[in-house]
Amino acid sequence: MLAATVLFSIMVASVRHVSSEVASFEIVFFRNLLGIFIIGPIIARRGLGFLRTTRLRLYAWRAAFGLGSMFMWFYAITVTPIAEAVALSFTSPLFVTVIAVFFLHEKVGAPRWIATAIGFGGAMIVLRPGIAEVTTGHMLLIASSILMAVSIVSIKMLARTESPERIVAYMVIIFTPVSLIPALFVWEWPSLNAWFWLFVVAGAGTFAHIAFTRALSKADASAVMPLDFMRLPATAVIGYLAFSEIPDVWTFTGAVVIFVSSVYIARRENQDRRAVRAAAEPAA
Repeated sequence: MLAATVLFSIMVASVRHVSSEVASFEIVFFRNLLGIFIIGPIIARRGLGFLRTTRLRLYAWRAAFGLGSMFMWFYAITVTPIAEAVALSFTSPLFVTVIAVFFLHEKVGAPRWIATAIGFGGAMIVLRPGIAEVTTGHMLLIASSILMAVSIVSIKMLARTESPERIVAYMVIIFTPVSLIPALFVWEWPSLNAWFWLFVVAGAGTFAHIAFTRALSKADASAVMPLDFMRLPATAVIGYLAFSEIPDVWTFTGAVVIFVSSVYIARRENQDRRAVRAAAEPAA
């Protein structure tokens, strides 16, 4: 998870940098296309049998929501301070709770609902509607978090039977041809310098997804998610050094509220799951 945090931070900064030359739709396409070349050696070494699966429908759903989230996210971070973007991305676990209730029919008690409400309050601290301007970028970040929440639920379901490398392989294999369609409408061939940064975006993004998926498959989310908060100070430092962006105190305050709520929700979810397993053991 720590590796994923560092790599995601590098990816975000690289997207912001290369966006001055390449449109966000193209960045999404090249991120996935170049990801195929990165994940390709893994597929070649293990053979095409590595891709054999009985869960193509779930992969397709994961791809639909994940790609939609990626389009929104990549555009939003080109027009929003990256520390604010990362702070709002922490709302994804909050939306996971809501989605789990309505689509997975999970039972959520009052403590988790309260924590979810507090987390959304943290998002309002970052946005401060009525005081600060809520931009299109902010709205796209929230929408991206909703779609990412659905994608996270899908990843958790896939990780029960699928390896992290296969999950990421299917991501880039499906994302690449689909993301080419909108990219064609804004197509311009990247410069040599832009190609370098596109490779950085693809490499950091691909290996970050592998690390993130492996973290979720190896440990409870409540155990690894606290490390995810390191994305905020990491991107804040990068934003200051590379783009002269200075996040205000409201961004950090809201991010802390969102993140603490998310970690609490993850821990409660883990406790509830263990309680269910313990209750089922005597009957087994």
